[in-house]
This record gives sequence, structure tokens and C-alpha cells, in this order.
Amino acid sequence: MRNQLENYTVGFWRILPQLVAAVVFFTFMFIVIRIVQWIVPKSLKKAHVRRALRDVIVMLLTVGFWLFTALITLTIAVPTITPGKALTALGVGGVAIGFAFKDVFENFLAGILLLIREPFSVDDFIECEGIDGQVEEITIRDTHVRQTDGQMVVAPNAMFFKNPVTIRTSTALRRTTVICGVAYGEDVDHCREVIIDAVKQVDSVRDDVRDVQIFAQEFAASSINFEITWWTGSTPLDIRRSRDKVVAAVKRALDDAGVEIPFPYQTLTFKEPLTIVQQSSGSDGDKNI
Repeated sequence: MRNQLENYTVGFWRILPQLVAAVVFFTFMFIVIRIVQWIVPKSLKKAHVRRALRDVIVMLLTVGFWLFTALITLTIAVPTITPGKALTALGVGGVAIGFAFKDVFENFLAGILLLIREPFSVDDFIECEGIDGQVEEITIRDTHVRQTDGQMVVAPNAMFFKNPVTIRTSTALRRTTVICGVAYGEDVDHCREVIIDAVKQVDSVRDDVRDVQIFAQEFAASSINFEITWWTGSTPLDIRRSRDKVVAAVKRALDDAGVEIPFPYQTLTFKEPLTIVQQSSGSDGDKNI
């Protein structure tokens, strides 16, 4: 037992210089990585590189430096392990890890591609696979979307990379439409002029950029329906506010012009004549006629 302890002690003192050198190298590289993480983002920001791409570059540099540090530190501490052997072992282990964490790596790579390509960015309103809301954060693994009802959805990046994504705020303006019906007895051309004048007076309607369009769409059950189309802000709140103002303005204008906005009528037809029963009350009590 004593000899074994002595062998351990001798062995420890023999490799102590290598361990000290490994710790010194690791500490030096830790400082270098911190400096890189501090300098590179500032330099890229001055070069007007967008934030998402800056984050990807810093992340790749950090991962590369840490991998280099781990290999060299291991080689210094254990000289029998060369970088080639370490990389071979890392490759074999990487295959096993890759199969075990396939979904994680898929989302990781999808996140890098999304950050580099940037099809949508933070504050954009998007819709994908039933998720509809504003992007609050894009990370390497997932994307955080705040839905219009206030709920937060954290979705894997692979979903946004593999499926079609509707970007509602890709431009400042978006087209919206409402349907308005007028009675069959009204003059169609006159109604069209009344409606289009009312829509143009709404402040949220951007008729300075795109024209307001109105078309007689169909002969409905109890009305002639007009399709009213205009351009306004692209956020969901802009759309709702603009529709509210347009509907109110069109209703007011049609009322002022004496135009009837119909509601469904129902006509009941019976095969046999109906007997009309009239009730009257007198001094002798109720009497049926």
C-alpha cells in the first residue's frame, strides 16, 4: 500500500509541470476569448453589420476558440494524446451525440440559418403553422412569438425554416377589405360614389400611396354587395382600427345619403288559406271571432 502511494506521488510530481502548463494555457485562452467577445461585436457594429449576423459570428468564433483551447489543453496535460487522436475520438463521439440529439442540432442549425438570412426580425408580425403574433426574440434554438391575445409561444427554429412563414409587416402598408351591401332599389353608381368618398376621408386610409378600390361584387340574397379595398398600416392593430373607422364612416355616409342598408327578409308561403283568429274582451268575457 505504501509503495502504491509513493508511486502515485512520484507520478503526480512528474506530470505536475504539464498540468501547470495546461492550466496556464487554458487561463490565457479564456482571457483571449473574453477579449474577442468584447472587441468583435463592437467592430462589427461599427461596420453596420446587423445584430443577428453579429451574434452568429461571435458564437461561431467562441465555439471555435473553445474547441481549439480544449484540444491544446488536453494535449499539453496528456502528451500521449495528440490533436489528431483527440479529433478522431471527438468525431466518433460526435456521430453518437448527433443521433441522440438530432432535433436539438436541427434547431441549432436552423437558428443559425435564420439569423444569417433573416427572413423576419424582432418586432415583425408573422404567422406560421397556427402561430400568429409579434416576434420578441430569436435565439440559436428557438423563436419567441407574442400572440395578439398576449400569450407567449416558444417555437423551435426548424418549424420556421421548413414551413411557409407569412410576414405581415414585411412592408409598412397592407391591403384590407370589407363588404358592404345596399338594397336592390338603390342606384349602384350613386352608392359607389358615396362609399368611396366616405372611405377617402378616413385618416388611416393611405389613398396618397395606393388608390381606394370599390367593386360591385355580387347579387346577394337581399342586397347588392360592394367589395371595398384600401391600404393602411401593416400591424394587426392598424388593420382593426382602420376597419372600425371605415365601417363607421361608410354607415354614416349611406345614412346621410338616404341609402338603405338592408337586412334579410323572409317571406312565408302556405299552401292552404289561414284562418285568422281575433280575440276581443267585453262585458260577457272573452269572445273569439
